[in-house]
Amino acid sequence: MSPSATAPVDAPTPQPTNGLDRFFKISERKSSVAREIRGGFATFFAMAYIIVLNPIILGSAKDVNQHFLDHGQLVTATVITAAFSTLLMGVIGNVPIALAAGLGVNTVVALQLAPRMTWPDAMGMVVLAGIVVMLLVATGLRERVMNAVPGSLRKGIAIGIGLFILLIGLVDSGFVSRMPDKAMTTVPLQLGGDGHLNGWPVLIFVLGALLTLILIVRKVPGAILISIVTMTVVALIINAVADLPGKAWGLTVPEWPGNPVATPDFGLLGHFSLFGGFHKVGVLTGILFVFTVLLSCFFDAMGTILGVGDEAKLTDSKGNFPGINRVLFVDGVAVAAGGASSSSASTCFVESTAGVGEGARTGLASVVTGLLFTVALFLTPLATMVPSQAATPALLAVGFLIIAGSVRDIDWSDFTLAIPAFLAMVMMPFTYSITNGIGIGFIAFSVLRLASGRGREVPVAMYAVSAVFVFYYMMPALGLT
Repeated sequence: MSPSATAPVDAPTPQPTNGLDRFFKISERKSSVAREIRGGFATFFAMAYIIVLNPIILGSAKDVNQHFLDHGQLVTATVITAAFSTLLMGVIGNVPIALAAGLGVNTVVALQLAPRMTWPDAMGMVVLAGIVVMLLVATGLRERVMNAVPGSLRKGIAIGIGLFILLIGLVDSGFVSRMPDKAMTTVPLQLGGDGHLNGWPVLIFVLGALLTLILIVRKVPGAILISIVTMTVVALIINAVADLPGKAWGLTVPEWPGNPVATPDFGLLGHFSLFGGFHKVGVLTGILFVFTVLLSCFFDAMGTILGVGDEAKLTDSKGNFPGINRVLFVDGVAVAAGGASSSSASTCFVESTAGVGEGARTGLASVVTGLLFTVALFLTPLATMVPSQAATPALLAVGFLIIAGSVRDIDWSDFTLAIPAFLAMVMMPFTYSITNGIGIGFIAFSVLRLASGRGREVPVAMYAVSAVFVFYYMMPALGLT
C-alpha cells in the first residue's frame, strides 16, 4: 500500500457514516470512498490488457474440427465475464480483488484441451473445474489448505507475487525482453529489445515509473492513478506527433479510436458441453485435463488472495483471512463462469495490487473495477487505449511495496521455513507461474520438516497438497499429459 493510505496504528476505528460505508466496512478498514474509487480505476487500467490478450490467445488456436473462435465474440465474452466476476467479488467477498480470464489457464485450454476436442467440450471441462472448486470450498477443504500454510511461507508467497508482478511490468513495458533463441545464449532476458533502451514507448515507462515513485515518496494521494492518466496523455501526444508503428507499443496503441463505441456480440455465451470432452479423449484423460485446469486455478488464486489480503491488511493477528470462504467461493464461480462464456477460466488477478497500492481495502474498489469492465463492454476501443507502458509502472511500485512489507516477517533463523519461503518467492518469477512457486515451496517445506525430525509439525493438509504437486510434476514422465 502507498504511504498515503497508511493510518496510524493506534488510531481509533471510525464509525460508519452511511449504508454504503456500513455494507463495505470502509471506515472499519480505515479507508475512504475516494480511495476505493481510485483503487478500482487503478486496478482496471492495470489489467485492461486482458481485453486484448485473451481473445488473441484463444482466437489463435483451433479445436479438433479445425474451428476457430470468433474474435469479436471472444472480446465480449472476456469483458462480460470479468465484469460479472469482479462485481460478485466486490459485493459478496468484499475484498479489492478483480477477476478475469487467467493467463496460463487460457493457454492450457487453447493448446492442450482444444486440439483434442471441440471448443464447447473444452469449455465444459473448465466449468467442471469451477464446480469442483466450489465443492472444495463448501466442504471446507480449500480453507483448510490455506490455513495450513505457515506464516513465513505465506510471506514468501507474497514476496514471490511482488517479484512476479515486477517482472510482468518490466516485460510488458518492453524495459526487458526475452532473448531470441537464435542468439544461442544462456541469458534469458535482456535490457530493452536489443540490449539497449530504445524508443518512445520505453521512455514512457521510465518516466511513468519515476513519476509513480516520486509521488509515492511524497505521499501524494492517488499516486498510481495520477501516473497512469498522465503518461497515457503523454503517450497519446507522442504517438500522434512521432507517428510510430502500432507494433512499437505492443498490444495496445495509444491513439484515439475513430469509433469509440463497440457493439458486443454475445454469440459464445452458453456454448459449452459438460461431459462431451470425455467422449473424445476418454475418462482418465478427461479427468487429468480437469485436474490440470483445477490445479492452476486453485493455487494461482490462493497465492493472489494471500498476497493481496496481506498487503491490504485484511488478515488477522494469526495471518488468517476472515471471511475467506466467501472469497474462495466467488473464485470458483468465476472459473465456471469463464467456461460457460467460452472466455476460459476466470481467476483473481495479481494486478489487483495496483488498487491496493492506491489504498483500496474493500469490495467497493472491485465494484468500481467491475463497472468499468461493464462500460468497456460497449467502449472497448477506449478501454484498450491505455498502453501497457503507462500502466505497468504501477506494478513496479506495488511490487516494491509488497516485498518491503513482507521480507522482514520471515523467520530466517528456521531453515525449514526460510528455505521453502525463499524457493516460493524466486520460483514464481523464474518460472513465470504463481502455481509453480507455491508447489515447490509446499514440497520443500514438507520434505525439510520430515528430514529434520519435525514431521509431526506439518499439517495433514500440507502433506496432501504436496503429494498432489509431486504427482502433477511427474505427469509428463508418467505419460499422463
